[in-house]
Amino acid sequence: MIACSDDSSSIASSPEDSPVETKPDRTYADFVSVKSKGKEVNLGTNDSKARASERPLMTVKFDYDFSIASHETTCGEFRSLMGDRVKDLPCDEDSLPVANVTFFDAVLYANEMSKTYELDTAYTYRSLVLDEDGHCVSMEGFRLNPAINSFRLPTEAEWVLTAGLDWNPKDAWNKNNAKMTAHRICSTPKASAVCDMAGNVMEWVNDWMGPFKDTTISNFGGAPDGGSLGERILKGGSFRISPESMKLYSRGDVYTVTSSTRANYVGFRLALGSIPDMSLIGRDGGIIEGRVSLLANGSAIQTMIGKSKMKLAFRNDVSGNLVFVRYFAGDVVMTEIRDTLDVYHPEISPDGGRVAFSSKYEGVGGTSQLYVRNLDKNGSGLVKLDVESAAIPRWRVTANGDTVIVYVDDSGNNKNDGDFLDKHTWQVKFSGGKFGKPEKLFAGNYHGGVNSDGSLAVTGARLLRARVSGKEKLWYDGEQACNVSLSNDGHSRTLFLDFGGKKGHDFVGEDYKTHGRLLLADSVGKLIGSVASPEGYTFDHSEWALGNVQKKDAEERFAVTSLTNVNGAHEKIALIDVESGDVLELVEGDELWHPSFWKSYDFQQDGDVNLDSAGVYYSPLKPSAFESSSIELGIKMSRFWTSYENLEYVAFGSSMTLNSIDEKNIKTYKALNMAFTLGDIHCFAYLLKHYVYPYAKKLKVVSLELTPGFMYRERDDFWKELYEKSPGFVYDEIHPEQFKTVSSLAQDAIYPEDGFVSEYIDDNFLLPSRSWLNYDVLVDTTSMSMDNENVQANLSILQDLKNIADSLGVKLFMNVTPRNPKYAKTGSFGIYGPSRTVTATMMDTIRGMDISIFDENKDGLHDYTDEMAYNAVHLSYLGAKQYTERLDKFLKDLDEK
Repeated sequence: MIACSDDSSSIASSPEDSPVETKPDRTYADFVSVKSKGKEVNLGTNDSKARASERPLMTVKFDYDFSIASHETTCGEFRSLMGDRVKDLPCDEDSLPVANVTFFDAVLYANEMSKTYELDTAYTYRSLVLDEDGHCVSMEGFRLNPAINSFRLPTEAEWVLTAGLDWNPKDAWNKNNAKMTAHRICSTPKASAVCDMAGNVMEWVNDWMGPFKDTTISNFGGAPDGGSLGERILKGGSFRISPESMKLYSRGDVYTVTSSTRANYVGFRLALGSIPDMSLIGRDGGIIEGRVSLLANGSAIQTMIGKSKMKLAFRNDVSGNLVFVRYFAGDVVMTEIRDTLDVYHPEISPDGGRVAFSSKYEGVGGTSQLYVRNLDKNGSGLVKLDVESAAIPRWRVTANGDTVIVYVDDSGNNKNDGDFLDKHTWQVKFSGGKFGKPEKLFAGNYHGGVNSDGSLAVTGARLLRARVSGKEKLWYDGEQACNVSLSNDGHSRTLFLDFGGKKGHDFVGEDYKTHGRLLLADSVGKLIGSVASPEGYTFDHSEWALGNVQKKDAEERFAVTSLTNVNGAHEKIALIDVESGDVLELVEGDELWHPSFWKSYDFQQDGDVNLDSAGVYYSPLKPSAFESSSIELGIKMSRFWTSYENLEYVAFGSSMTLNSIDEKNIKTYKALNMAFTLGDIHCFAYLLKHYVYPYAKKLKVVSLELTPGFMYRERDDFWKELYEKSPGFVYDEIHPEQFKTVSSLAQDAIYPEDGFVSEYIDDNFLLPSRSWLNYDVLVDTTSMSMDNENVQANLSILQDLKNIADSLGVKLFMNVTPRNPKYAKTGSFGIYGPSRTVTATMMDTIRGMDISIFDENKDGLHDYTDEMAYNAVHLSYLGAKQYTERLDKFLKDLDEK
């Protein structure tokens, strides 16, 4: 059975005309074998009204077969393998689909299934983080091994191929028939051999969220990482969703989905089998050539080195491209810059903003070119040094403070004195994105580094040579050495690798393989330390970590290196503590060369100011189920501290207000839109009492969004987690006297570039034009009454905020944004309820508090057209223009009263 509509079609025109075959898997009970080899499936859509993450249509070809579970994993199955470790499961009976589980809970279950059948596990990790209910919310060093034949979550392509064989949302458990609850697996009247793929509960798939590409790709496995948010994909509908809203191409929920997301309508089913040569698409839309996977997040590195801001750059030797990874506390984003330039020996600049690299590498002579470019997703600002030949660049800050690049005119080996001294070492100033005039330093290709005052220079391949106070020296008794790196910490220590000869053996006291030890020499060439390579690996391309230490007596203790496996492949990049010998694996791939690791000195203790907390209102170190909200709130706090002294009007709200008020076009007052996704009365009250009321001394007006369904919330439903995950709020409460310092630090805070789930088209959080689309109701409105204790408590909070505003001479009103006008045909005010009757009573109660309401919804009888909408509850930038203009007039009238 193959669906044919544009909304639900999954089977692409295939090289073979026969349909995809499925049959029971005889080896594994409750699994169905899918004969997918040679078949194709369409992911995504070309519908312009779909989300950006769901466009364009992309074709995936399968070079393999797989098996998939005939039903969603049940409560009974989950508990039989996981025991009682995981609590808080909505499991009234064993035959219900297990739900309220994180992505990592599903991963752990898959591994347990593999062990049960004596298979190797598909997922590996170093450590787990469990919450108080036993749910796994983080895995350090997490990775999938796609080539292993074992149980795992299905890829999005596998899931869509299978679901598309019988995609009938109207016959599934959906909002129209499920009574807002999950049902026994395969219990619909028309359940198929692979049941409940539409409806019942949404399902985790294996892939990280990433872009589609208008092309055909084989064995697609998603993105190499989840970006700043660690965003994951959910497929299928649920008992909360109308059948019209269930699209085969849909990839998520109403809000951001991360690996730690939990909901009573989210479960999973397993797949089985290996994926040969799995293909990935990077966040820049490029197809990944050569496997590159992250093994450590920012928090693991921060724990090791005590820094919060870091970058790693290296060569993907399969593609020849530059790859860089940005770490900010727990946030990790990997980018591959794709162009025609061959990248060798990349080195990150002292400020972390640029990278220099050459077209030839150590030990290979001949003409080479030297480039510098920005470390951004496009590799912008590319400049080339206009000389005949330049290789192996090293950034250096001279004694007089100039930033220069040291390079050699030939990177060939230095074994013969004559050939070596015929080559030269140069330096060139680099400022404002431009090279200065090259200056010859001295004879010899000293590409291992030159210290700040020029008194020491070193080089390797094949010999360890040094230039000490103008004199040529041969170190290490003339034995072979390579990968020489001079520290930039003022202590002039040399890091290098050797070939397991006599000198190294005598120092270490035992035999070791070529490159089996990382060796350390002092400023006169005397060996002072060594680190053994991890079992099964040797070192290559070793370099000191970069970053000028703050204290003159502090010594750099970290190095970065490639790890080469027994077959000679540069399989991993690792960070090495040269004092303790600890090794932290950072990245894994097919061939990863020439790493450069940079760390800043932001967020360190500085007297009485804790820079890890002061002004830090978003911390990736503390991942949240509401990560996008956290990032938006952090940005809004930065903007508050930038403008608080002149603010006259502050608007609070959820994403509905966030996307509706363009603060730049408020003319009546100096305005700030402080709204953020999911914001409610508990958030508004905290921010008003702790920030806006105390510090915005020119404040005249405050508006609070009225979303009636949010008035049924408790503090713990949303605000508690946002508050606890933000170190800045607690810090400010303890140190109110430091608000000037906090203000300065908050303005300099860094936020993930791709940290938003919505398609914001500018820095004012406006959305593109789509349409009102569908109008779902996600709650049972019959249980939502005015006498609800949460409603009454929240009305009391509102009254308190009004009283404070009155005492300060500040006017407070509430705003209502437009919803899909078709909600007027339902019994509900909107997606979150309550009934329209209860909403009218609530609004009358609020007006009775002498609080005006700026209501642009007008019970659905508004004039906001389809082009003014982004979806059923959010305006597009065109709607925001009209909303803002009318709000500004309302403010002007309010000012005149």
